[in-house]
Amino acid sequence: MARPMQRRTNTKVKVIIWGAGGHAKVVGETLRLMGGWEISGFLDDISPERWGKQFCGSQILGGSDILSAQHAAGITNLALGVGDCKARLGMAALCRRLGFSLVTAIHPRSTVSPEATVGEGTVIVAGAVVNPSAKLGCAVIVNTCASIDHDCTIGDGVHIGPGAHLAGQVEVGECAWVGLGALVREGCRIGNGAYVGAGAVVLDDVPAGVLAYGVPAKVVRQL
Repeated sequence: MARPMQRRTNTKVKVIIWGAGGHAKVVGETLRLMGGWEISGFLDDISPERWGKQFCGSQILGGSDILSAQHAAGITNLALGVGDCKARLGMAALCRRLGFSLVTAIHPRSTVSPEATVGEGTVIVAGAVVNPSAKLGCAVIVNTCASIDHDCTIGDGVHIGPGAHLAGQVEVGECAWVGLGALVREGCRIGNGAYVGAGAVVLDDVPAGVLAYGVPAKVVRQL
């Protein structure tokens, strides 16, 4: 899938953000700065006492049980605002089944090569860089000032944390997490569901389903 064009029109299209925490704030601001999106509200499955209250310039409408009603009312675009990788990927699957279009949010102060591909529901925030021939899957987060260099392959549901940097031809498996400020050497592979800790320096492949951290990064335990 080619990188989607950022929506910049005079007519605003309504969108719901699923999530109502810190990451949802970032997604909301990104959509507003892109232009063309009107945030109809947020969904919060964690704290029902927040339903109906103001949040981030809009309102918390309720939980995910109102998704079908919102779709029936004509709001068919949804952005994912949750940081947890497995949860986010499951949410994406449910939204597709209900007929929603997953919005790809690309901050105007990020740098994304036109030769990169970006999957639906992915969020690329301020200061991030995605270089040529990088391939990002569905529901990926490329967080603040992170970078993904040429020819990287990023699986569905991955979170590249703030300030993390991937050199060229890195592969990151589905639902893996690359933590704050981590560095990954060119050509390394990070397995599905692996967690690379903050500040780690990855010089060798990281197996699936493990926690690895340190300089150089070592496998600490199974997850």
